[in-house]
This record gives sequence, C-alpha cells and structure tokens, in this order.
Amino acid sequence: MVNVGGLENVLKAAKRTPEVKKIVYTSSYFAIGPTDGYVADEKQVHQGRAFCTEYEKSKFLADRIALQAAAEGVPITIVYPGVMYGPGTLTSGNLVCRVLIERFNGRLPGYIGDGYDRESFSHVDDVVSGHIAALAKGRVGERYLLTGENASFVQIFNLAANITNTKPLKFHIPLWLLEIYGRISVLVARITGKPPLISYPGVDCIRHQWAYSCDKAKKELGYCPRSLTEGLAETLLWLKNEKLIEF
Repeated sequence: MVNVGGLENVLKAAKRTPEVKKIVYTSSYFAIGPTDGYVADEKQVHQGRAFCTEYEKSKFLADRIALQAAAEGVPITIVYPGVMYGPGTLTSGNLVCRVLIERFNGRLPGYIGDGYDRESFSHVDDVVSGHIAALAKGRVGERYLLTGENASFVQIFNLAANITNTKPLKFHIPLWLLEIYGRISVLVARITGKPPLISYPGVDCIRHQWAYSCDKAKKELGYCPRSLTEGLAETLLWLKNEKLIEF
C-alpha cells in the first residue's frame, strides 16, 4: 500500500537526515474512524476491526506507524482533513464536485441515501492553510483534525439548490440501489479506465457517520474553516465558470 510504504520511506529518510526539523504528515479522517451518533475529536482511536474501504484500512495502518514514530522521538505532526471539496482537479477524491456535476447535469436525479450520513467537509484552501499552520505552530507528536461543518449529502444538495436558486431534488435513491449501481460502475471502470462516480465500498461509507470537531486545530493552529454555505457557493460558481454546470 502506497499510503503505508510511502510514509515508511519518508520516515527512514528523515532519520538519516538530521537537517529535517519537522514532518507534517497528512492522514485522513478515515484514520480516526466512524462516529455513528456522536462527534469525535483527536482522542478517538480507530478500533481497527472493520473497514469500509481499502483506503480506510491503509490510512489506519499508516496512522499507527506515524504515532509510533512520534513516540520514538521523530518530529512529526499529524493532520486529518475531512471530505475535501473546492475548485481543483476533478480526481476521484474530489467527490463533492463530481456529484454536483452529475446533479446539475441531470444524471443524478435523486438524493444520495436518506440523510443519515454525516461527513465533515473541508474546503481545500482551508486545509492548505491548516497544513502551513501545523508546520509553524503544531506540536510534535500531536494530532489535528482539519475538518469543517458536519452535514449529510442531502444537506449538501439542499444547500446547492438554495445557493443556485434551483429546484431541490424530489426523491431519495436508496443505498441498496446505489450499491448495485456502484458494483456495475466498478466493472465499467475496469473496462474504460475511468474512475466510477461511486463504488460499492463508497456506499458502505455513506452507511456510517464521520462527524468531527476541529476545536483543537482552531485553538492551537488558528485554523478557521469557512462555512459550508460560503465554500459551496464558491465551488458552484467555479464549476459554472468552467462550464461544467449551468444554473
């Protein structure tokens, strides 16, 4: 796994290079683990017994390596972004932009799930600022959640409708149907080489909640995430200017 092996290589190189004064390691909220029914902070430790995706598992394993390195005296600070969104390359990780494109082009006719899910959404520019602050102010061996507002994808779509003054979606797509779609999409992706909009492991993620508090980063790093309304308005305008959506 590149998330594990890559970190191990960096740590080995750092140990051989005394000029390295500090490492800021980018983990993921997945390494903290799901939060069904509550809001977690940096004190939560992933149970490590079940994983929705291989990515979640790789981030959990890498997080243990990073924490062990910190315990051994390596000058490492760990940051945990949430679900990132905002203007930028439309990679498979830019899920929010990709589902908004599908929604505004009529290819996603309903809400994703029933609204049980909760994700902590992080604007890309806020995460960049959080990394810079972690390098300058972050304490060695500490964990910092660089997250934002906790919301469901139903709330994301409703906010998008309000911001663009368009009609909200009228029905919900059940997760069992999305899972079937996800399995078919993965097969198609293997043939075309194009990443699927959503995979069946991704649907498993939506069955859980991933809600977090970034109060520690606010207090110690001066982290100041923008509101979801502000961030989505900026993102939707960028998508419109790029002629990827119309409203």
